Amino acid sequence: MAILTDQSLDFISSSEQQTMRLGVRLGELLQPGDVLCFSGDLGAGKTVLARGVGRGWGTAIRVTSPTFILINQYPRMHDDRVLYHIDCYRLESEEDIITAGLEDVLLAEGAFMIEWPERIKDYLPVDHLWIEMSYVNETRRKLRFIASEGRSTELLKAFRRSAFGV
Repeated sequence: MAILTDQSLDFISSSEQQTMRLGVRLGELLQPGDVLCFSGDLGAGKTVLARGVGRGWGTAIRVTSPTFILINQYPRMHDDRVLYHIDCYRLESEEDIITAGLEDVLLAEGAFMIEWPERIKDYLPVDHLWIEMSYVNETRRKLRFIASEGRSTELLKAFRRSAFGV
């Protein structure tokens, strides 16, 4: 683990299970209004991390990639707050974004996980936690967390304490 600044963190996950556990820790800390952006190539581990976040959030529904339906909703068991999981892979134009209703969804009260966020960069809230994932080898993935400001910086600090004790 290399801590770069208060607003960034680099980490190498050595297994799918470790990536899932990191997601659980992050999900436990999420609050309505938080936005997680998962960036990386196919096979980088975005859905594994999202599955862990969903588990940590407290949903009873198994998190799956919403590639073909664009948006999945995962209510939390104890209070019915919703975690929105948005997959922007198939969005190719501003018209696609508008047709999908993403502007309205991003105004909803809930927390958000967004895969392929670079495709909707102009629509993202200013305050978000960007997580860049990359394939290292069959079992290892590199994760870089970058907080933009405000709440995402506090979320990253809390995640760093929870996951790594620093």
